[in-house]
Amino acid sequence: MSTRPPNHEFQEWWNKEKERHQHGLLLHTDNSKSQNPSLAEIRGGASPEEDRRTEKDRHRNARQLSWVCLLRFQQSASFVAWIASGLLSLIRRANRRIAASSRFSDSWSDSKLYRVIKVFLGVVIVLLVFELVAYFKGWHFSPPSVNSADVLGLVELVYANWLWIRSNYLAPPLQALANVCIVLFLIQSLDRIGLMLGCFWIKFKGIKPVALVEFDGDVENGRNEEYPMVLVQIPMCNEREVYQQSIAAVCVMDWPRDRMLVQVLDDSDDLDVQMLIKSEVQKWQQKGVHILYRHRLIRTGYKAGNLKSAMSCDYVKNYEFVAIFDADFQPAPDFLKRTIPHFKGNDDLALVQTRWAFVNKDENLLTRLQNINLSFHFEVEQQVNGIFINFFGFNGTAGVWRIKALEESGGWLERTTVEDMDIAVRAHLGGWKFIYLNDVKCLCELPESYEAYKKQQHRWHSGPMQLFRLCFFDVLRSKISLSKKANLICLFFLLRKLILPFYSFTLFCIILPLTMFLPEAHLPAWVVCYIPGLMSILNILPAPRSFPFIVPYLLFENTMSVTKFNAMISGLFKFGSSYEWIVTKKLGRSSETDLVAFAEKEAVSQVEVTGLHRASSESGLAQLNKLESMTKKNVKRKRNRLYRQELALAFILLTAAARSLLSAQGIHFYFLLFQGITFLVVGLDLIGSR
Repeated sequence: MSTRPPNHEFQEWWNKEKERHQHGLLLHTDNSKSQNPSLAEIRGGASPEEDRRTEKDRHRNARQLSWVCLLRFQQSASFVAWIASGLLSLIRRANRRIAASSRFSDSWSDSKLYRVIKVFLGVVIVLLVFELVAYFKGWHFSPPSVNSADVLGLVELVYANWLWIRSNYLAPPLQALANVCIVLFLIQSLDRIGLMLGCFWIKFKGIKPVALVEFDGDVENGRNEEYPMVLVQIPMCNEREVYQQSIAAVCVMDWPRDRMLVQVLDDSDDLDVQMLIKSEVQKWQQKGVHILYRHRLIRTGYKAGNLKSAMSCDYVKNYEFVAIFDADFQPAPDFLKRTIPHFKGNDDLALVQTRWAFVNKDENLLTRLQNINLSFHFEVEQQVNGIFINFFGFNGTAGVWRIKALEESGGWLERTTVEDMDIAVRAHLGGWKFIYLNDVKCLCELPESYEAYKKQQHRWHSGPMQLFRLCFFDVLRSKISLSKKANLICLFFLLRKLILPFYSFTLFCIILPLTMFLPEAHLPAWVVCYIPGLMSILNILPAPRSFPFIVPYLLFENTMSVTKFNAMISGLFKFGSSYEWIVTKKLGRSSETDLVAFAEKEAVSQVEVTGLHRASSESGLAQLNKLESMTKKNVKRKRNRLYRQELALAFILLTAAARSLLSAQGIHFYFLLFQGITFLVVGLDLIGSR
């Protein structure tokens, strides 16, 4: 009988099971001993060696636990200290940035308005804390009453008295102010609807100004005597980025050279910029263009003073018309051929204004929103007023004036920062007529940073109020018809320049947040949402490609109301900031056509061009290149600024949005939330070029 080979795997498994079973019995015995100690154990106890080992283990476990707790506490303390240090650093940095950002506009009116907004912010924060306490105590559902028979606690008594005060003394005047603003809002909305209907009628009927004559011939081979004498002015001040393209665009216009004179009116205080512009003028002079460089030693009156000084030259009397282009404007070569003919046969015509077109309208969100606003201004406001009443505000550039009309209207005056609107109003009071050409476009550049845009809007909204104070009685004493006086005072100045910024800021930035804390005063949903939405749709129709930006446009226009309101108040009451003139910063965006290359192509002859380059090289071209290279090196990276008024209003609106949650006001909550976020984005300078 053969023996079986030993099964080592089974033997190994059996040994393991046996050891595990014995270990279980030992544990069970130890547990039973600990629960039912024997007499021997009671008498003798554990051995000293076992006691020392147990005590050592206890001390070691306690020490490890202490170290773990201490480590966790240190980590928590470090995290809290890091958060506190970060917040303090952020607050210090924000204060420095706010202080630096407010230097350019920290006038009396700006600081006063900011103080009022800060007080308002403190009040709404206190009210929010108070309402939160009331909400968690359930007083929103069963509010306590002063006349209640129940015994009230101190906090409950204070809240009951607050309810009584706000319902009897605070809510009624707030509701009355809200009703006034609603009426103004509706009137302004009707004005917008009327303008849109007028624009639809013009499009439907195909109405547009028609010139009696045309200049279609070749200026080189035609009779130059048929072309009027035209003076072209380019006022500029430290326009390092755009001087070349503006001068080139004017110099290549299709007009007889002996019938046109270009004045480059340079008010720059930078010697390098002066040298660059002067060299550019000399280059075009050698090409045969009649162009002059003028620089004032005493720079008074800003742009108005610059234009007034240029018009005082003796040779101006030889010219019949003057075309004005700001430094960033690039007229098409046929600009004069499409504007000057409208003066023929219209002896009472003073101004031909053309439309602006923007080379950088799609650069960022800010330029897209500006394009919506200005498209409505030119497509609707200017066109309707030009067709039906022959009057509108001169835009300051891209227009042609009859010099006789300028002189009879008193010329350029330095009394306001809107010299273009000033001369237009005085010419209108003198009986002169205006024409607007919507189909003639002049390329220009939109400000790409919020800082530049804010400065521009401040000047555009403070100047009209200065002018309104100065010309109000002149309008009443003028010989124009009563309807034109009413249009000038009620619509042109009051409704569109004063009432619009007043109600938009007061209604949506002051009254609406207050109604969240004073619910007895109420703003209907159609005022908060539906009517503003309808007006935004009407405003965006002239720029249909911008329709996806309708909501940002609505929110951004409300955000700009604080700047426009502040500018309106400063201009109306003669505060110092209303007379502040800051040149709008340009970046020198190139147009679709390379004007400089076109100018080189249209040079008189290759010989003249060769001689020009040689002369320029001999007269300092190396120095010119050195200046341009220095310009590129001196370009600094832009830092985002902080705008304290916008930030304070952002916190006010967000606080009011939090309060509206307690009352479950849906439409008001969403409006306040998104409007507060928009104010926050603008206040942090997160819109525009950065």
